[in-house]
This record gives sequence, C-alpha cells and structure tokens, in this order.
Amino acid sequence: MPLKLHNTLTNRKDEFNPVDEKHIRMYVCGPTVYDEIHIGNARPLVVFDVLYRVLNEYYSDSKVTYVRNITDVDDKIIERAEELGRPIQDLTNETIDSFHYITDVLNCLKPDVEPKATDHIEEMINIIAALIKEGHAYVTKQGEVLFSVQSAKGYGKLSGRNREEMIAGARVEISANKRDPADFILWKPSSIEQPGWESEWGRGRPGWHIECSAMSEHYLGSNFDIHGGGIDLVFPHHENEIAQSECFHPGKAFANTWVHNGYLMSEGVKMSKSLGNFYTVTDLLKDFPGEALRLALLATHYRQPIDFTKTGVQEALARLDKYYLALKKLELVDQCDTSEDVINEFNECLYDDLNTPAALSVLDKQASQIIQSELLKQNTMDFSFLKNAKQLGLLRNTYDEWRKHGVSISEEELIEELIKNRNIAREEKNFDEADRIREELSEKGIFLEDNNEGTSWRRRY
Repeated sequence: MPLKLHNTLTNRKDEFNPVDEKHIRMYVCGPTVYDEIHIGNARPLVVFDVLYRVLNEYYSDSKVTYVRNITDVDDKIIERAEELGRPIQDLTNETIDSFHYITDVLNCLKPDVEPKATDHIEEMINIIAALIKEGHAYVTKQGEVLFSVQSAKGYGKLSGRNREEMIAGARVEISANKRDPADFILWKPSSIEQPGWESEWGRGRPGWHIECSAMSEHYLGSNFDIHGGGIDLVFPHHENEIAQSECFHPGKAFANTWVHNGYLMSEGVKMSKSLGNFYTVTDLLKDFPGEALRLALLATHYRQPIDFTKTGVQEALARLDKYYLALKKLELVDQCDTSEDVINEFNECLYDDLNTPAALSVLDKQASQIIQSELLKQNTMDFSFLKNAKQLGLLRNTYDEWRKHGVSISEEELIEELIKNRNIAREEKNFDEADRIREELSEKGIFLEDNNEGTSWRRRY
C-alpha cells in the first residue's frame, strides 16, 4: 500500500516518493532553547516521532535519517539571559537538558542527528558569502546582511501569501536598511556582550532562517525528502529557508515534501507563550504521565487544531488504562500469534497521512477483543495489538509499572496494609469493615480486583 502525506507545497495529499529509496531523509525544526516548552511545542515532537517510526517500518530495508536541530543562538535567548542575569551557556544547557527529559517522558525516539546551530556557523557564513556573490543578498552600512526577496524566483510558493501579506509578516524583522520591506536578516552585528563570530562583514551572529538551511544541507544534502514543523513556521521561517537554499543551489528543489502540524488551542484560542494561555509540559507532568499527554496529542489528526484541555488528558488516561488491561492478559500468555490482517488495517490508517485517530480506533477494537476473550495458554492472543501500540509509541511500560504510576513506596505499603486488613475483615465476615476499606482506597484512587488468586490493586485513572 502507498504511503501518502499531505504536502504543504502542493496543498494536497501526495504519494510519498523518496529521492533515494535506500536512504530516507527528514529534517524537523527543533526548539529555540530559552525557556521550557509548552504542550503546543510538544505536538510536533510527537507527530514527527510517529512519522519517523512509520518511515522506519515502511522502509525497513533502508536507512532513515532524522535530523532535529537545536537553535542555541537567537535574540530570544539573549533577551532571556539578560532578564534572568544568567550566562547564556548556562541557560541553553539547562533548557536543553529539560527538553531532553521531556522528549524521553513523551517516549520520543532520539533523532539520528541533533545539531546545534552554534556548531555550524562556518557553513552559514559560507552560504551567506555565496548568496552575496550571486546578488541574492547585500551588506548594509551597519554590517547587516539581508536576503533580497525579489531575487528569489517563486518566493511565496509554500505559504501561498500575496505580497502585502509577506510584507506584513516581514515586519517582525525591522530594519531601516532594507531595499525591500520583505527582505530578511541573514547576519546581524553583535556587541561585545552578545554572542558573536568573526566574518568578512564584521563580528556578528546568524539570523534564524539561515541556521536551518545550513544544518539541513550539512546532514541531508541540498535536496532531501521531508521538512517538517508546526504550521506557524510556514511563513516566514520555512518560506525563507526555501528562498535562500534554492538560490544557493539554483535549479534544485530544497525539500520535496513539507509536513506541518496544526495549532494547539486553549479555550478556542491559539496556545502561545506571548498570550500566556499555555500549559508547560513540566507542569502537566505533575498531574499526568507523559504517555497520557502523548495519547491526547495523537487522538486528533495532526493537521487539525486541538483544543487542549485537562479533561481530554483524563480521557486519554482512561483509554490507556484499557490498553494496559489488555496488555496484562498478553503478559500471561506464553506464545502468541500476530494477525497480519489487523496489522494491515492499522498500517492503512497510518500510511494515509498519519491518520492516528483511525489507528487508535483499531487499537480500541483490539483491546476490547483481548479483554473480553477467554484466556488460554497457547497461541490464542493477538500480538499485533502490542506491535501496533509500539508503532504509536504507546505501552512503553509493563502492566505492573503502569498500575503503580505515581504511587510512592510509602503509599504502596499503606495500600498493601489496608488490603491485608480488608482480607482479615472478610475472613471474619465483617463485611461492613471490608466495604469501608474498599471505599477508603477508592477515594485514594485505588481500584481493587478480587479473583481466585487473591486481591490485586491498580491506580484508577
């Protein structure tokens, strides 16, 4: 079955055809490390992690290279460090560590390469020099280097914006030295206090757009398969990447397929740091496991906006609880078959533009069948459920780890003591006391299950 992805460049769902079937290459814009990421920033991490998993499955006999950069030189970083009175290096290192912790908690696979912008300044300078030489960029008296938008044929083809819209979007980079209002910064002067590198235009630092062009080319070449990121990056960031990269390599397409995830909303409004209407992932993790956040993000198709609520995460928790109950039965089975029919049904969903809601519906059906089935000891359970769940980055824990999530050792000891007392009360036929203990545990969020082997417990989500 073909793999199809919605390509922002063509504005349609296209069959994916790699440049080289033996080496699939994908670049995704990573974080600017000046502050903790919010749940909206986490969405592309999860979306492109699923795409990475799908590419590895679909092209199992090929190499897949996933590059996700880190922007560690940027005006936002400089401003944040000044605001906090901290050295920039300390701020960026701390933020990178926090970012890596979050990607791990969300069960995102590590990219094959995670370059930092500051390690590729020389490549950026070389591209800028070539663009100046070919008339695609110019140096101002103040030492800025600006890209000349009018020199780029087809500028605006990704976003589909008209000239007035592009000029409005360019106003975020104010400069009285622009030949055209839509021109954008490639290099800007740095003061002694600011990060800077020597160049023929003076000491300075790169603009944001040139960073990704340099890093993607270094690791993936001048033409590669997939470039991804949030929908907010289409303009100006990705539009500008295309312009400078294709002017640097005239006649060559930059990236063939552009994949963008939709916004996260909060109470019907786009979630953003500037509006202050966001949840940081760190804060959410105080109340929910990372796997529930991941599932909540996958429950909506990646191209659609999500109105993110804690109620939605609670629903994801209940769904996960069902999946782990199915896993519990599978963990008791010695040998199991894998149903190719169910795997194909599941893959058809993912290969159709990463339709994770439909794929989750297949998991729901499988989980229900497993839970309701009679447990036999040989070749009766369907391990395609587990394979499919792993494809979405779910069920990373054992059932025992899941049922105890968020329960401390002291709390676990108290639970076991209460269960012991309840069992004594039942033996003495003191059912009122047994019911009281069950109710006490229920109020603590603990669910009891009585069976022939005794009483087991799990945290109720």
